[in-house]
Amino acid sequence: MKKIVFIAIVVALIVVINNLVHSIYDLSQKQDFVVSAKKELEDEKMLNQKLKAQISIVQSKDFIEQEARNKLFMGKPGEQPVIIPVNLLEGKKEEKPQDKSPNWQKWWNLFFKN
Repeated sequence: MKKIVFIAIVVALIVVINNLVHSIYDLSQKQDFVVSAKKELEDEKMLNQKLKAQISIVQSKDFIEQEARNKLFMGKPGEQPVIIPVNLLEGKKEEKPQDKSPNWQKWWNLFFKN
């Protein structure tokens, strides 16, 4: 009889220990999830602050005036807009006529014609 009670107690203790180990493992997994969620929350708060700052900049009168000048080509009364040709903006230079003579002739001209 004592042997059966002893075996029953051991089996019950093994079940309890098993459940405790699973609970500890689940808690550690949930703790990792909470830590990652807190980090993500902090990142989102920082992004939110940056966006709020950008909104305040975009809603300022200076920004609106600058965008109207740059994109809509608007100006203040009495100002005249200056229009720059596209080829100057792109940095295109006038093409120089290329010398089609062979390389040996270019070298000859460089050293002996001057």
